[in-house]
Amino acid sequence: MLKIHKGGLQTSVQDLGRTGFQKYGVIASGVMDPFAHRLANLLVGNDEQSATLEISLVGPKIQFTEDALIALCGGDLSPKIDGSPIKTWRMLVVKKDSTLTFGEPRIGARCYLAVAGGIQVEEVMGSRSTYLRAGIGGFQGRSLTKGDDIHTGELTPMQLKALERSSDSEFDWLVPPARYFEEPIIRMIKGKQFELFNEASKEQIFTEAFSVSGNSDRMGYRLEGPNLALEEPTELISEAVAFGSVQVPSDGNPIILMADRQTTGGYPKIGQVASVDLPLIAQLKQGEWLRFKEISLADAQQRLIEQEQHIREIKASIQLKQEEWK
Repeated sequence: MLKIHKGGLQTSVQDLGRTGFQKYGVIASGVMDPFAHRLANLLVGNDEQSATLEISLVGPKIQFTEDALIALCGGDLSPKIDGSPIKTWRMLVVKKDSTLTFGEPRIGARCYLAVAGGIQVEEVMGSRSTYLRAGIGGFQGRSLTKGDDIHTGELTPMQLKALERSSDSEFDWLVPPARYFEEPIIRMIKGKQFELFNEASKEQIFTEAFSVSGNSDRMGYRLEGPNLALEEPTELISEAVAFGSVQVPSDGNPIILMADRQTTGGYPKIGQVASVDLPLIAQLKQGEWLRFKEISLADAQQRLIEQEQHIREIKASIQLKQEEWK
């Protein structure tokens, strides 16, 4: 069990999302950085869908009531066990009554804590993800706070063997960490309404830099930069939106829709972020900059295929290491 002594800025239970219900107006939610979440789970021998704790900027203080296998992937938020710095993107053994804390965010804005056995909360519509605005799912539909007790699942034989055979706090192997940048180049496909924008806007979206507004959250990242505008006012019918849709409201400042996005939207979409680059956006902090680069749909699909192949190779390598524990 995990005892929460401090909740941090925003720590919530998340998984890969609530699928199959958007037609009823129920948002998908889920993790902001799926890549980091999936690798953290793989490192500790969990299924990729298992729930993790998504930790944002200012981390929590967590006490472990029993020995545990954990992994932290994503941004570097200066994690420590009992005051000693620990490494990320690898599996670690945490001894009973040890305490996990966090310090200054060095790189990125979010990290994911996977615990062998997975975070165990009640499923809501097939998912353990927390939708904070509606108070749905996760732990009582909210962020974690002081006094919460979070249960974890039973360990598999492999995970038990890893605990039995561990003599050091960390294993001598790790997975290649994701590379996060303070001013990333975000690949974007032209959106359905791209041609409705004036010529200046169609050029600026791919040539100018945009900064992340303080008015950003899990629903969407509001950007500040050159004002984008339609060639002429146009009334649009609301239509489906996706993780990474780039909408432009009447004030001309783009909004990148994120994990807690609505199911439909009526603002014109100037673009769609390639799925492989969504983690780069999820790890940006307020005031940091990004630039967009045009990519074709076929190229974006190929990049996603390559990423999935990369994850499969990492998974196979982890499984080979796990065989050594038997």
